[in-house]
Amino acid sequence: MVRERLARYRDRVRRKLVAAFREEHTPHQIAASFAIGIFVTALPTGGLGVGLFFVLVSLQAWISKPAIFASVAVLNPIVKPAVYLSSFHVGSVLLGSDSVASRDALSGELAQVAIRQLVLGNVVVAVGLAVVGYVLLRYVTLLHRRRSDRFEVPAESDLFGNLRR
Repeated sequence: MVRERLARYRDRVRRKLVAAFREEHTPHQIAASFAIGIFVTALPTGGLGVGLFFVLVSLQAWISKPAIFASVAVLNPIVKPAVYLSSFHVGSVLLGSDSVASRDALSGELAQVAIRQLVLGNVVVAVGLAVVGYVLLRYVTLLHRRRSDRFEVPAESDLFGNLRR
């Protein structure tokens, strides 16, 4: 059952990314769209990030819809807890002695420190994931396009050449 769910998840991510690779956007635009999506999805937006995607897509024509929405599939509810745990840890390291781990008592101040720790760490982790996502997706987009260009059958006439892609 778990194996089937993972296979469905993998296929869904692959379909969305291949759709992004086949668009008429440049590799930079596809990678930037994915990086924006990863950044927003990694933040604790409570689901409002997807609404922001619709706004961004409607305002900016260069944003690749499949790429930005593929980020939601990549940072799904299974992966999100790991992002938050690492965010909490990164925030703890960055805040040093001001972190939740250094507090003994339970108080409202403790909650404020915990939130600050999570948000700071989350922004740092989101930026890191966005940079890695950009570099990786740009590389994969270029690789996919080179491979698909290599295997394309040459058109016999201008009519067929215009119908490709």
